[in-house]
Amino acid sequence: MRWLVVLLILSLAGCATKMGKDGRTQTTVDVKYLVKSDVDRIADTARAEVIGGLLLIADKLYKRNPKELKKGTAVSREAAVDRLRQRNSRSWPEFGGLRERQAAALAFSSAYDGDRVAALAYGLLTMVDAAFEHKEEFYILDSLDETKLYNCARNMEIAVWKLSTDRDPAGNLYLLSNELDPANRNISFEREFGRITGLLDFMAKIVADRNGRTLSRTAQAIATMIFLPVSF
Repeated sequence: MRWLVVLLILSLAGCATKMGKDGRTQTTVDVKYLVKSDVDRIADTARAEVIGGLLLIADKLYKRNPKELKKGTAVSREAAVDRLRQRNSRSWPEFGGLRERQAAALAFSSAYDGDRVAALAYGLLTMVDAAFEHKEEFYILDSLDETKLYNCARNMEIAVWKLSTDRDPAGNLYLLSNELDPANRNISFEREFGRITGLLDFMAKIVADRNGRTLSRTAQAIATMIFLPVSF
């Protein structure tokens, strides 16, 4: 009975009414909406916004750190970002099979001499892929884990902190991001990361509520800022 009610509600949500040529109204049903709940549609949108935001950050990081682009094989900034967009259908031999937090950590390692923008962006993007169970669209029988989404949100905050504080042996930031000079202030990186973090936290809360669970929040000291696991 419960599923019949759900299907009835979704059927009504998927109906569209328009005026026909003869002046009569015609109702059509988009079959796609019969197998999607409101939470599924929110998840679709949130994931797309998070991925788009990370690709925007990657593009902006390449603009601020053009020397990193020269370390890779991409012929242009646009090509490098497009490679990240198609990350799951491209090979990434430079990371030696590392993904998620291990790949992101390469961007702040003095032992790594490759493209640090690609390492950070690829690591964060694959974290998001894992948090959304490697799906691009969600349907009524799909499930998400609120802890994965929550940890992914915390990793965005950790990335901001590392971009602002982690330095190479010579004392230089590994990657330039926000510009704090009062004469040329630019905190667009922090704002975009904040937006992404908010979306992930929002999804984590929604999923926890749907699963009937209380979100377990992880307390982490700044001094031990390491990327949290997303794949379990």
